Amino acid sequence: MHRQRVIGGIILLAAILIAALLIFLRSEPEEKPPEDLIPLVQAVPIEIQSGNLMVTGAGTVRAREELTLSAEVSGKLVYVNPNLREGQRVAAGTTLFRIDPSDYRNAVRSSQADVASQNVAVLQAQEEVSLAKAELTRFEQRGADDGPYASVDENDYASRILPPTSLVKPENPETGTKTAARSNSGLVTREPQLQSARAGLRRAQAQLADAQKALQRTVVRAPFSGVVRTENIALGSYVAPGQSLGSMVGTADFEAVIPLSESEAALIPSLWRAGGSGRIEATVYSEYGGKRYSWRAYVDRANSLLNPQTRTIDVFLRIPNPLRGGAPAFAPEAKPSASISSAPPLFVGSFVDAQITGRALDSYASIPLAALRSDNRIWLVRDGKLGILTVDILQRTDKSVLISTRGLGTKAMVITGGVKAATEGMKVRIAESRAASPKPSTSGAQARPEKNANQ
Repeated sequence: MHRQRVIGGIILLAAILIAALLIFLRSEPEEKPPEDLIPLVQAVPIEIQSGNLMVTGAGTVRAREELTLSAEVSGKLVYVNPNLREGQRVAAGTTLFRIDPSDYRNAVRSSQADVASQNVAVLQAQEEVSLAKAELTRFEQRGADDGPYASVDENDYASRILPPTSLVKPENPETGTKTAARSNSGLVTREPQLQSARAGLRRAQAQLADAQKALQRTVVRAPFSGVVRTENIALGSYVAPGQSLGSMVGTADFEAVIPLSESEAALIPSLWRAGGSGRIEATVYSEYGGKRYSWRAYVDRANSLLNPQTRTIDVFLRIPNPLRGGAPAFAPEAKPSASISSAPPLFVGSFVDAQITGRALDSYASIPLAALRSDNRIWLVRDGKLGILTVDILQRTDKSVLISTRGLGTKAMVITGGVKAATEGMKVRIAESRAASPKPSTSGAQARPEKNANQ
């Protein structure tokens, strides 16, 4: 037992000596300055551009001309165009349907007979007027010593118009002679009867014109080239005036309604004089089958009344030849995957993006929407330090913001993420962009074209 205690003491003493030796022989630790915690941020270069601003917006395509098909006269349908079906195209002047014209042809013939009868009545009245005037002149030329019209008897035609006793005035007390008296009544020459006959002729001619117009209205033609939207018509059915038989959409021009804010509308020069000598060019974009197509357009007009729901200004873009097919719109780095032959028409009711040519600027900048902070501020990186700048916003879209270049300087980068709070002059580090890293080999596969954000 005593021996074990001695051995334990020796071991403990040796351990203490070794520990003391290690402490005595240790080296002093190297002093290092405290490491600064510099935040890592994501930043992108600011794109400085010049030229015309492209005011972007989105809206819906609608028909510029649309009408309801109906008949102006009643009757049974004896012909319906086979192309008068929903979705079919019809050319201007095409006969859409015809109404049984039998009754209307008979009405025309009856009116023609009335006109012929009234022509005879007018001729007869004219002859009677000529005869009455000749008789009256002959009676005035008759004379006798005992007074004018002495030879007129009761059987003469003139005596039936006006009795002979009324053709002679009493003796003139100053001259002592009798003078002929001409009545002021138009019945003497039968002028009222002639006027009545002519009025009857005009009435008959008007009735003939109405009958001919009604006969023409039995044939209904397309007033313009278009597409049948709806149809409710069948051969042999009876139609009434004003009855809706379908609707038709004109295809010469469509229009897109693009709501813009007041600040965006202010970027378009001569907006309130649109439709004059100078056109404001625009482009509309629509997707079909995963591909993007564009159509040329121009500003037709702008609504001077604010939209009461959105408080925006509705700008109407006119799109000529919308059924001709759009031009494929590609990103600059993408390879074409669509052709004009496969381009679809522009559809009524489709949702489109629009770019309207705005005013020209010497310079402006485009930044991602994520770089815009509250109170229209952006965070810049210059020489490894953060700067805070309040900018003037020209236009804001879903992906980017156009701002003025005041205060940006040269080669500035804007922070898009990585830091939640910032102070003027704080140091930051810019993370390496993933786009800059080498891409893996894609041999044997083609890169998928990306959608152009500016389109």
